[in-house]
Amino acid sequence: MLTDYLLSNGYGLFFGGWTQFGAAFGVAFLIMMLFGRPFIHAMRAWQKKGQPISENVPESHRKKAGTPTMGGILILISILVGAIAFMPIDSLTGWIALLSLVMFGALGFVDDYKKVTSQSKKASNGLSPMMRLFVEGIFVVILAYLINKTMPSYVPEYSLALPFGIIFPLGLFYYVFAYFVICGGANATNITDGLDGMLAKLYMPVLLVLVVALYGATRIGFMDTVLFMPATSGLYAVLGAAFGAVLGFLWFNARPASIFMGDVGSLALGGFMGTVAMLLKSEVIMGISAAMMVLILLSSFIQTMFFKITRRATGTGRRIFLRAPLHHHFEELGWDETKIVDRFFVMSVLFSGLALMLLKFA
Repeated sequence: MLTDYLLSNGYGLFFGGWTQFGAAFGVAFLIMMLFGRPFIHAMRAWQKKGQPISENVPESHRKKAGTPTMGGILILISILVGAIAFMPIDSLTGWIALLSLVMFGALGFVDDYKKVTSQSKKASNGLSPMMRLFVEGIFVVILAYLINKTMPSYVPEYSLALPFGIIFPLGLFYYVFAYFVICGGANATNITDGLDGMLAKLYMPVLLVLVVALYGATRIGFMDTVLFMPATSGLYAVLGAAFGAVLGFLWFNARPASIFMGDVGSLALGGFMGTVAMLLKSEVIMGISAAMMVLILLSSFIQTMFFKITRRATGTGRRIFLRAPLHHHFEELGWDETKIVDRFFVMSVLFSGLALMLLKFA
C-alpha cells in the first residue's frame, strides 16, 4: 500500500491519520467525479427500465421511473480504492470495515440485480425479507467475531461500552447486540434511501461523529469517554474514503437524481456504519447520531405492525401514518421533496451534535 511505502521511507511524521483521511477522501471523491457520468450512461444502457418504482410510494414518484440504479457500485469502488491505497496494509480494523462494506454490498447487488432484470414492473422482486435478514445474520456473526478479536487486552471480551465510562459485559448476547447494530444500521440506511439525495445528506453527519470518535480512540486524553484503541488508526483512510465517495455521489443523486444508490449502496453503507461503530466501541453514540434514520426505520415497522394487529382484531387494517416510511408521510401532507430532505438533514445534524456532546462530556 502507498501508506506503507511512505512510512518505510521516513514519512511517518507527515503521513499521519489526518493525512491518510484527506488523501483517501480526495481519491474517492475524484473517482466519483471523473467516472460518475460515464457510469450513469453505462447503467442506463444496461438497465433499460431503470429502478422499478414501488406501488407504495406517492404518485409524484412515478416520474422517476427509468432512472438508473445501482450507483452504489461506484461508491464501493471509490471507497475500496481510496481506503486500500492509504491505509496501513496490516490494519485489521480497516480490513474488517471494508469486509463489511463488501459483504453487505454484495447482498444488495443480488437484490438490485433481481429487480432490474425481472420482467415484472414491481419493485418487490428482489430477495425476500426473511432471506435477506438471514444472510445479514451470517454476516453479523462473522463480523462480530472478528471485531471482538481486535479489542485491546484491557477491554473485556464481548462487552458494550456505554457513556460515562461504563463497560458492560454481554457474553454471547454480544452477537445479538451486534445484529441490532450492524443489521439495524444496514436496514435503516436502506429504508432511508427513498428521496433524492436524502441518504447521503443524513449519512455524512454520522460519518463526522465516527471520525471524531476515531480521533478520540487514537489520542490519549482527548476524550475520556472513548476507550484508547490505537489499533483503530487504520480507519482514518477508510472513513476518509467513505466521506469522499458519499459526497461525490450526492453530486449526481441530488434532486432530480441522475442515478439512485440502490440496495448495493444503501445496505453496504449501513453495515459499514454499524461495523465501524463497533470497532470503536461507540455503538450508542452512533445510534444517537443516526437517530433520524432510526426513526425512519421505526416508522415503517410501527406502520406494518399496527396494520397487522388491527386487521387481526377488527378485520380492517388501520394506519398510524398517512404512508410509511416517515418521509412519505410528509409527502402525503403536501411537503415538497426538497423541504423534507433538508429538514431531515437539519435533524440529523442536531442528533449528531448531541452525540458529539456525549462524546466529549459524558
